[in-house]
Amino acid sequence: MEVIITEEEQIGSLVADEIQQLLAGKPEAVLGLATGSSPLHVYDELARRTAEGEMSFARARGFTLDEYVGLPSWHPCSYRTVIDEELVSRVDFAPDAVRALDGSAADLAEACAEYERGIEAAGGVDLQILGIGTDGHIAFNEPGSSFASRTRVKTLTAQTRRDNARFFGGEVDAVPRHCVTQGLGTIMQARRIVLIAIGGGKAEAVHHLVEGAVSAKWPGTILQHHPHVTLVVDEAAASRLQFADYYRYVYAYRDAVGEAPAA
Repeated sequence: MEVIITEEEQIGSLVADEIQQLLAGKPEAVLGLATGSSPLHVYDELARRTAEGEMSFARARGFTLDEYVGLPSWHPCSYRTVIDEELVSRVDFAPDAVRALDGSAADLAEACAEYERGIEAAGGVDLQILGIGTDGHIAFNEPGSSFASRTRVKTLTAQTRRDNARFFGGEVDAVPRHCVTQGLGTIMQARRIVLIAIGGGKAEAVHHLVEGAVSAKWPGTILQHHPHVTLVVDEAAASRLQFADYYRYVYAYRDAVGEAPAA
């Protein structure tokens, strides 16, 4: 696992560089798209570069990570709406190139199974963007999630609902109790993963993710078993990392070996 500690203002450019490089070599790449506050700088930078003709998503495809159960797709807090507003409408994806989970499907189990089939038919995800929750969840895989899990219905923890209430006008009761989410097993099949964490509220989760034991108590720790993960964090999110100076040293000299070193 590569750990990059940088200023928040630099995160967008760093991650956008990875995506631009991927699309330059593989224009038809499949992207895994996270919502929430963590990737906003990245999406802003991708929109800027697309508008200025530096890159294109015209042949790329995408899959979102998760969705609330019970919210219609047009709801302002629906992740379908959010990803459209934050990224899809601002770049040049082809119509219907980005698929989102349907939290209002009549048969949620079948919708989840069909989503898995869609990812497989697309050839799998080339680069997955992730954030991490204060309790260590990735996508909506809450503590206790199976490391082998696939896309399915999950119940959100009280902590996650409190954390997400800011998107619902501060009303915890307005946050749905259930979601559909890609599973940990699904996420781990992505060929490349970039996880973004910003702010001191993520410091504990980042510490466990990078330096803790692999445990269902902190679901993100499963990424320690992935062969190609980069964690991009600001100073506040990195504040509990015991080996932060070493991670900075490794990143400073990464070009000396021509590529990012293996974990």
